[in-house]
Amino acid sequence: MTSNAIELKNHGFTLFDQVFETPYIDELSSAIDHSYEVCRKVQLANGVEQVTDGTVHHLLATGNSIYVDLLEKICSSGLNNFIQSFFHGKYILNSYGGVINLTAKPSYVANIHRDIRFFTGDFPLMINMLIMLDDFTLENGATYLLKGSHKLESKPSKEVFYEKSSRAIGKRGDVLFFDSNMWHAAGLNTTSKKRRAFTITFTKPFMKQQLDYSRAIGYDQVNAMNEEVKQIIGYYSRTPTNLEEWYQNPDDRFYRPGQD
Repeated sequence: MTSNAIELKNHGFTLFDQVFETPYIDELSSAIDHSYEVCRKVQLANGVEQVTDGTVHHLLATGNSIYVDLLEKICSSGLNNFIQSFFHGKYILNSYGGVINLTAKPSYVANIHRDIRFFTGDFPLMINMLIMLDDFTLENGATYLLKGSHKLESKPSKEVFYEKSSRAIGKRGDVLFFDSNMWHAAGLNTTSKKRRAFTITFTKPFMKQQLDYSRAIGYDQVNAMNEEVKQIIGYYSRTPTNLEEWYQNPDDRFYRPGQD
């Protein structure tokens, strides 16, 4: 077992240094800024701007091909093996979003929370992947992580959480993984600049995705992708909608064999 896997198991989180180089992080940063404008228009139009400010959801649905390219890079890197080892098998996207920590204006992610709605104990149902697009510092709200709290079912008190928590300090291009059972919270950004990150979650394939990414992108486009990306997007764990889609040979089924 690698040192990162041991840290994840024992502490609940682990950091991979400088996974992505600066030019690519620059591209991703530009993309998330544009996607925030896209999402913000919908948030404002639907009257949910107060609770969603500084958040970007379902980046794959915002039309920029770099988000699929990022998945391809993950698939072809050691990160893929690391995630598979956590699940002991295949996995898919549950959510593909981002957080823009605005100056002195925290969103709901600043509340103490975990990103899974029920405690799963030792069962590996979900893992969080956070890609730092800006340096994470104490001043700009580096994430609070309560070490070992992925083993706790009950929410800790504010006093215990903020007294005992570690901070996710890192450089742009670093990647933080943490068990989705972990209690965590974004910090307050006291600088004059925004602090951005991709926040991606992966689950066992049988868990329902927050958005049907295959339909959002379009089946024709997804079908042209490589097998690894199709798997992660959830193309091989879709739900049939009629008998014609249900009665298919194994290689043509919406929910393929091996999605355990």
